[in-house]
Amino acid sequence: MAENKSNYGADNIQVLEGLEAVRKRPAMYIGDIGQKGLHHLVYEVVDNSIDEALAGHCQNIQVAITKGNGIRVTDDGRGIPVGHHAKENRSALEVVMTVLHAGGKFDKDTYKVSGGLHGVGVSCVNALSKDLKVNVHRDGKLYQQEYKIGIPQYPVKEVGTTDKRGTVVEFQPDDSIFIVTEFTFSILENRMRELSFLNKGIRISLEDEREQDEDGNNIKEEFHSEGGLKEFVKYIDGTRESFLPEPIYVESEKSGTPVEIAFQYNSGYAENIHSYVNNINTIEGGTHISGFRRALTRTLKSYAEKNKMLEKAKVEVSGEDFREGLTCVLSVKVAEPQFEGQTKTKLGNSEVMGAVDTTVGEMLDNYLQENPKQAKMIVDKVLLAAQARAAARKARDIVQRKGAMSSMGLPGKLSDCSKTDPTVCEVFLVEGDSAGGTAKQGRDREFQAILPLRGKILNVEKALEHKIYDNEEIRNMFTALGVHIAHNEEGVKELNLEKLRYHKVVIMTDADVDGSHIRTLILTLFFRHMKKLIENGYLYIATPPLYLVKKGSKLRYCWSDEDRDIAVKEIAGKGKEESVNIQRYKGLGEMNAEQLWETTMDPTRRTLKRVTLDHAVEADRVFSMLMGDEVAPRREFIETHAKFANIDV
Repeated sequence: MAENKSNYGADNIQVLEGLEAVRKRPAMYIGDIGQKGLHHLVYEVVDNSIDEALAGHCQNIQVAITKGNGIRVTDDGRGIPVGHHAKENRSALEVVMTVLHAGGKFDKDTYKVSGGLHGVGVSCVNALSKDLKVNVHRDGKLYQQEYKIGIPQYPVKEVGTTDKRGTVVEFQPDDSIFIVTEFTFSILENRMRELSFLNKGIRISLEDEREQDEDGNNIKEEFHSEGGLKEFVKYIDGTRESFLPEPIYVESEKSGTPVEIAFQYNSGYAENIHSYVNNINTIEGGTHISGFRRALTRTLKSYAEKNKMLEKAKVEVSGEDFREGLTCVLSVKVAEPQFEGQTKTKLGNSEVMGAVDTTVGEMLDNYLQENPKQAKMIVDKVLLAAQARAAARKARDIVQRKGAMSSMGLPGKLSDCSKTDPTVCEVFLVEGDSAGGTAKQGRDREFQAILPLRGKILNVEKALEHKIYDNEEIRNMFTALGVHIAHNEEGVKELNLEKLRYHKVVIMTDADVDGSHIRTLILTLFFRHMKKLIENGYLYIATPPLYLVKKGSKLRYCWSDEDRDIAVKEIAGKGKEESVNIQRYKGLGEMNAEQLWETTMDPTRRTLKRVTLDHAVEADRVFSMLMGDEVAPRREFIETHAKFANIDV
């Protein structure tokens, strides 16, 4: 990493606005006050350390979940400036920690590019923490300041000497703000791993001081990548069969925009492109993705035409054929990114498109010329994709013609609701005709629809697209939902939601192994072919109870073994736990209509889990691993997570 030679002092810290509104409206600044927002606090602090690394001043970042469920982030950067800030008339450290949008990343002389630029900074973390302490190792001295809900408890003070440099931030989230206050190791693990791939050479460690292994050591993971995005692609495609010996890779800078890309082809059928701007996952894509797709299609098509490889094609080859079975990670660093889209994760900078297009075009043209064997394999795969696409289009057209969304076109198995406003309507995808019958009797017919699914639907992870539309249960889902697959203005295939008939699509399966498998198959379908429903927050999972604990007229439904044990003690009384009747619900059909309504379907009493896409890369990898051909990684995953499952043998 090239070192930024400019001085980093108090005068580089620029103040943009105050901090007053953060505690009043926290969701505006961190997304929500649940699990996602809680973990976002960690990312804001780590972003500061990453910025130091991008500027060439930091090599090691250590993140720890403390025993009290707080967070400690340590880096070996230059340390936040502590000198007097002339405009604010206080220490620059205090300004950074207490003023929203104050920091060196807004001064172009300090950081050329900055991770998480559309974030709100460590001051927001401070405002939402009941306690926060920062230690700065700088110029041989150790400085300290502590805060409570963002309020400094004393001026920045010098507390000793040091032979280290860097910043240590330790904070405790405010439990009067957050509805979830327990940090999840795996969520932080995914983000730290991602950051290590995106910023090669940096060492990031994650330690959980709350939990020890068999030897009594804290649970700890370390992340370090010298290969960067090339290793990232290998990680994502770890359970897929790759066509190429090594990912195609380039790192370049065009028109002042650093561009890094790695991609490879696998034997699958999905297009998996993961894009980043300044380490932010741009899940809605943008100009950098458009530049990549344009260059990929143009360069591959030109090569194939020059070498007369398209003459044997029986159908016309289109852009999407060049991307079937493609896994790509694209990362750009932009000094002043413009974000658009529903979630502000779509890049709008027009100049980036040209930078990526030129980079990919030059690199891929050289690769194809130098690797004719691999080039032929890629083109052959493209030709097969074109033939499969033609077959899929015919199958898709049949589905969409049949389901023109008149009442005549609806699946016969669908028990529809009487209301037609999709914002108030919900449909339950129910496992089996028996449970479907119970759900039909127990529902509120005004706004709840029921679609029973027979058996296990097709595993779309391993199926050609036209086979997907041949599957009756999948056809019924598309038709009942009123959605269809079309091409957008860029020629990219995506789900059209204009005629979506329900804004709540609820997967309701049995609480056993088969039910879990069916739920995973349905989730795979939605992730691979109806991702827009997930991104818009329309997909949910029902949570039927596992137990009914009953004694006389007293009864209680329980959703876990712990709930059951507590209920038994409370209903039975101490020492009388054995006159109590415990019913284990293995299937929805074991409940009558009234029980299913009051536990699982009644909006005033039920709990629905919304399916979100917080980490698209990890979701891609896990679906590939769970539903692909490789057995060993799947077995390891199941063994690791078995303690979280309810399994009946």
